Amino acid sequence: MIGLVITGHGSFASGMADAVNLLVGKPEKFIAVDYLQEDSTDELEIRLKKAIASLYGCNGILIMTDIYSGQPCKIATQLADKQRSNDATIRVLAGANLGMVMQANMARAYVSDVSDLANMALEEAHRQLIMPSGVLR
Repeated sequence: MIGLVITGHGSFASGMADAVNLLVGKPEKFIAVDYLQEDSTDELEIRLKKAIASLYGCNGILIMTDIYSGQPCKIATQLADKQRSNDATIRVLAGANLGMVMQANMARAYVSDVSDLANMALEEAHRQLIMPSGVLR
């Protein structure tokens, strides 16, 4: 199974995890890492390192962040780059929405390559971006 880490500003990550738990139950190998206002970037890095370490043994790790330009994304990307030398396959996606998180979580049942899972999640993210008023008419 591929491990999932969700991170972002404020309670974004725990909010996503709560929504996933509500919709499909508590998933395995799924970790939420919040970056609260009182947290330093060093604290965020330590928590992300712990999350990654707890998922070693998975068929890769997919980290989804809230926005591309934020510290959670920057730190996750740096950690993923450092892990390449440790045979850990980690992919980072920015701009997470609930639809893509749900898709990635469910697809882990039949997808074993983290790059394939990341691409599926990106496709779902694009499908989730619609203007409902135009669709409902």
